[in-house]
Amino acid sequence: MKRIVLPTTEDGTQSNTQAPSSPAETAAAERPRLRQKQQQPTVSPELMDILVPSLRVGVAAGTCGIFSGMTFGIIRSAPLGLFAIVSGGQWFTMGSTYTAARLTGLKYFASEEPTSREKVKVSAVAGGVAATFAGALRGRANILPGIFVWSLVGAGGQAVVNRWDARAERAANAPPKEEKPDSWWRKLIPLTRITEEDYIRILEERLLRAEADIALADDKIKELTELKRKQEKEAAVAQTDNPAASSEA
Repeated sequence: MKRIVLPTTEDGTQSNTQAPSSPAETAAAERPRLRQKQQQPTVSPELMDILVPSLRVGVAAGTCGIFSGMTFGIIRSAPLGLFAIVSGGQWFTMGSTYTAARLTGLKYFASEEPTSREKVKVSAVAGGVAATFAGALRGRANILPGIFVWSLVGAGGQAVVNRWDARAERAANAPPKEEKPDSWWRKLIPLTRITEEDYIRILEERLLRAEADIALADDKIKELTELKRKQEKEAAVAQTDNPAASSEA
């Protein structure tokens, strides 16, 4: 065994300097690090943020495509399996590629807070990309018409969504509207429009009225009960005073 002498310091204590390890020990120490590096995911989080939603939309669209393919197969008296597989594949391709292209465009080619115009442009391009992949499955002749149609569909759908979101945002941020006077034709209708506060007030008034009626009924019942007891007592007293009359009766 090789003896290692540790150098001493000025105060007489030995230092904690370790002896150089052998190549075998160094390799054994590096193995866990290499395993950890190999086990780390190689896909970046940014790519996962695009792939996962795209696959989810693609699976949902593919499922709808399978059912639609089976329906067309029944209508045309064709093999259900073939129609279902082809239609499901096309719908999966359309849904996944459209979502992936749209998310990629919004993430890398638009501002941090995309405007309505940027969303429309990105959706139009995504529709064209999806039509390209779906058209390649059906034949080259379907690519250009598909790009034109689905680009318009993507842009139009995004424009409708933008308008809907803007209307909802305006309605949420708008101040409460002042009540307008009723028109002349509303005055002819024998019904009046009441607010929620008026309706609650009417219900409270009815509840108070019902409670008052119940209290009056309770008082009336008490009076009748006392009157009955009084009459019974008087009858008992009269019977004890006139025992002969009660025996004759």
